[in-house]
Amino acid sequence: MTLEEAGRRVGVSKATVSRYETQAGPVKWPIVDALCREYGASDAEREAIVNIAKNARQQGWWSPLADSIPESMNLLLTLEDEAVREDHFCCVYVPGLLQTRDYSTALQQANELRLGHEEIERLVDIRMRRQQILTRPVPPHLWAILDESVLRRVVGSPEIMRAQLQRLITANESSNVTLQVLPFSMGAHAAALGSFVILGGAEPSLDVVYVDLHTGSVFMETEEELTRYRLAFEYLRAQALDMEASTSLIHRICKEL
Repeated sequence: MTLEEAGRRVGVSKATVSRYETQAGPVKWPIVDALCREYGASDAEREAIVNIAKNARQQGWWSPLADSIPESMNLLLTLEDEAVREDHFCCVYVPGLLQTRDYSTALQQANELRLGHEEIERLVDIRMRRQQILTRPVPPHLWAILDESVLRRVVGSPEIMRAQLQRLITANESSNVTLQVLPFSMGAHAAALGSFVILGGAEPSLDVVYVDLHTGSVFMETEEELTRYRLAFEYLRAQALDMEASTSLIHRICKEL
């Protein structure tokens, strides 16, 4: 049974199955249980392995929150925690890993579901905790391409937006962050796919594309899907301003605010 087939049978990505097989990350016992059933393990074998999974010491920081967050977010946090690189294209908002707390809070307040104060704080806390992967001893490389509209859309207030733009300028000076801006002057470009993230695994075969749609999150990992999004990112990277010119444009927009 291939990784892809096994993952499809239990509703997870092939990258997740690979991580479970190689002990490369935290495990969730319900998935282990489902895999045992698909693999035809005996009841005794399944019970023994599930107990090991339940008692596993290696757990993600979000494990205590697992029951209160959507499964898609749980998977995203797992993939992100193990990624060696993240390639983002954003055409609406600043990527979560680079958001200031005030900017993130303003986004949650604009949610059409009208979340309560405590729920907003909880979601923002999770987003701020996610950002710690950029400062760990061996951080992933974050390559973010932002459409100019992301910089000009005032989220919260001009003051909040100025602070957010300053955060981007500072981030672009980090050794593990590459930030480019796709200017309006470029006209039509390869961004018809909308915003997306390519979460890079230790091997290209473990890459996963993440797209956050209004109707829910989508994870894609077939070779055809990966090729399409990788090609789109390469085109966008070639069409965007270089790092120095991108920083200059952010400075200019910040002054205009």
